[in-house]
Amino acid sequence: MSHSPRTRTVAGRIVPALTLGIAMAACTSGGHPLSADPYDAADQISFNTPTGDGKKADPDKPLEITADDDGRITDVTAVDATGRYVAGELSADGRRWHSTSPLAANAHYTVRVSTEDDGEVGRKVLSLNTGKPTTMKRLNVTFGPKTGTYGVGQPVTAELSAPVKDSASRAVVERALKVDSAPSVEGTWYWVDDTKLHFRPKEYWPSNATIQVHSNLDGIKVGDRLWGGSAKPLKLTTGDSLVAVTDSATHQMTVYKNGEAIRQIPITTGKPGWDTRNGVKVILAKEGTVRMTSASIGAAEFYDLTVHNSVRVTKSGEYVHAAPWSTGSQGYANVSHGCTGMSSANAQWFYDTVREGDLVQVVNSNGEMMAPFGNGFGDWNLPWDKWREGSALVSGTSPHPDQALRLSPESV
Repeated sequence: MSHSPRTRTVAGRIVPALTLGIAMAACTSGGHPLSADPYDAADQISFNTPTGDGKKADPDKPLEITADDDGRITDVTAVDATGRYVAGELSADGRRWHSTSPLAANAHYTVRVSTEDDGEVGRKVLSLNTGKPTTMKRLNVTFGPKTGTYGVGQPVTAELSAPVKDSASRAVVERALKVDSAPSVEGTWYWVDDTKLHFRPKEYWPSNATIQVHSNLDGIKVGDRLWGGSAKPLKLTTGDSLVAVTDSATHQMTVYKNGEAIRQIPITTGKPGWDTRNGVKVILAKEGTVRMTSASIGAAEFYDLTVHNSVRVTKSGEYVHAAPWSTGSQGYANVSHGCTGMSSANAQWFYDTVREGDLVQVVNSNGEMMAPFGNGFGDWNLPWDKWREGSALVSGTSPHPDQALRLSPESV
């Protein structure tokens, strides 16, 4: 069998265009045509946007690369100077590749294109610079909480400087917000509302973990005239796992450290009409000495007390604190207006032991369930499948739980 090779001028040299069978016989480096040096594929491909020579591409337009009739595209990678890759899609016939994720504004990209023609491999590496959109509003991101060490229940938060409502734009934002932990965990973001996201793992964070949070949104188009802005990265660590299980029926709190019970404390919780909320609550702050009054919650019985060793678990004023006036009821009855009270000695121990981000779980109360959002961190009260539905990447929708919240301060 014989073949008639044709020739083609590529980048100033003559390259025989051989069939695959002859090329395999002729190659000496492993017997495969892909082992040969790739030719310059510049004459085989064209771009829909200017490249090189100081010209700038419009970041509003997708990047498109087309192959001529003599070849086909086999692979494209486009990465900017910060290491962000552009997602893309290659047509089945290899004639066209186009980006499926937005280009960043004011960015420098390196684009690597691989081609194939009759068994020969071509390559082209070029630079691409994007310009600034004609109209641009910045979407900045602020991560929370502050850098530090927290309990294993602490969610990560992201506050946006402008509302993002449609699912496509939310997906762009969420894809750019990165949370990495060591040890690694399964987790995702939840859209609380148009400007706020929370991130939590499927289970509580591992103890003694390191959590790194950063944004790749800078310069990325989010929506019409809205482009990603700056975000300061965040580093968190977790301490030991500490969970305080408060049983309103037995009037006992059992504190678990790394899964082992370390202390049982007689307590009192909310009396009828002021029942303590059920569910998991994340400690918001250790506030120490707090003045609590009946006027702040509209209680019929008058009181005006200075309360010590106060640990806040809701924005509306639910605390774990010292309640020396109710020691006769602690372990036997619920007599408070929603807080969890204990002796001064136990409250001092609890205050010294816990940190922000630790967990207080109330069970067997006649109160309503702690809301997932709006009254502190009730994030863990959503089952994992429901939490995932709040991600724009998982479900394409972001439910907004309508929770009736009592936001006036509670106490004692």
